Amino acid sequence: MEDLVLTWELGTAGLLILAASAVAFLLVLIMAFKIHAFLALMITSIGTALAAGIPPDRLVEALGVGFYPTLGQVMMLVALGAMLGRMIEASGGAQVLADRMMDIFGEKHAGVALSVASLLMGFPIFFDAGLVVMMPIIYAVARRTGASFLSIALPSAVAFSAMHIFSPPHPGPVAATATLGADVGQVLIVGLVFAVIIWTIVAPLSGKVLGARLQLPVPDLLDSASGEETGFESSPKVGTIIGLLALPLVLILLNTGLNTVAATTDDPEGFLGQPVVAALRMLGETPVALLITVIVSMFVLGWGAGKSGTLIEKIEDSALGPICSVVLVTGAGGMFGGVLRTTGIGEAVADSLNQVGLPVIVAAYLIAQIVRLAQGSATVALTTAASLMAAVVAAGDFSTFQVIALVMAMSAGSVGFAHVNDSGFWLVSRFFGMSMKQTLGTWTLIQGAMGLIGFALSLVLYGIAGAIGI
Repeated sequence: MEDLVLTWELGTAGLLILAASAVAFLLVLIMAFKIHAFLALMITSIGTALAAGIPPDRLVEALGVGFYPTLGQVMMLVALGAMLGRMIEASGGAQVLADRMMDIFGEKHAGVALSVASLLMGFPIFFDAGLVVMMPIIYAVARRTGASFLSIALPSAVAFSAMHIFSPPHPGPVAATATLGADVGQVLIVGLVFAVIIWTIVAPLSGKVLGARLQLPVPDLLDSASGEETGFESSPKVGTIIGLLALPLVLILLNTGLNTVAATTDDPEGFLGQPVVAALRMLGETPVALLITVIVSMFVLGWGAGKSGTLIEKIEDSALGPICSVVLVTGAGGMFGGVLRTTGIGEAVADSLNQVGLPVIVAAYLIAQIVRLAQGSATVALTTAASLMAAVVAAGDFSTFQVIALVMAMSAGSVGFAHVNDSGFWLVSRFFGMSMKQTLGTWTLIQGAMGLIGFALSLVLYGIAGAIGI
């Protein structure tokens, strides 16, 4: 797809107008005409591609740039996570764990307890995978407490997002760290501090303010269609459920640890190429870790509890139907973002901002933020900003922690104000049972606040590092 050449050049101003028009058209389709989000995203993507000058005979190829990778990444994670969640929910495990959490923390602090657990899980697990695994527990706790569903769910989503944005081993911070030549260990420590501070500020406010303002029922994505007993009930022990939730975390952390060790060796490729190391890393790849956990749950919650193979298969199959809409809409969101990337809007905006002459840290943040707003992908926004700032950093006299502050500023910009061209926006929308308008009024604001606070922290770090020369 890299050789796809647009038939005419719009220029930066034209690309900005095209992107804004495309987003406005999408909003009208969904909000005014009530067209399903998947269809609206596909119609808008086609129109945007043609308006940008993509040849009609390359149209399907252009749509696939964002759709197929997003669908491929999301489909396995959501499907495996939904199967695991369905078995935990149908066995009664989610309710058992929710009851125990209520006994320990009390109903008033249920959202905080879930958010803390999500923060810990979010260190090695990507945002989408972690959120899917936690959803049955979030649903069960919300039903048990009777509180506003979003007051329970949003703080957990904030926790996963904060870790994903700022802390290695997540791909965006890792890529920016490598591009600017920062020390990954130091970035990891600073990123964790930033993530915890932002989570501490944003998570409680998101639950108390936005969650309380918008009253939504608990979604039934992981429930049986009619709510009747399935025959899979077994009331497993709390320790069993905690073990199942911790298993993918441990496996993924194993992968992360080996990668970190490799980065400290003289021959990283040789270390990672060792058969034992390669096998252990494979077990820690997110899809493989989730698959292993699903298989283990089949033994523990299924055959081990005296359930037949037919019933286990039925329970697993029942998890897939409800999440089809989630997967397709998320993939279509990636399609729209991919089309916008193909037009070259991100590069055009970034190049223009880079020539304005803003302070380095402000330029780093703004480039990542505007590229994020323009084309949707946080990782692309961060890597684009890092690539453009690399020459500036190499030519300048920046201290160690000033460079780290630049990485944090770009990370903050890459998350701000997620909206309809972001696949994660649609994942949250569907799993939380929110309309597009409701998601814009909650998740978009939350992501914007996280980005602004992250930028403020980056400015403080940049100033202190410059003042004392560290």
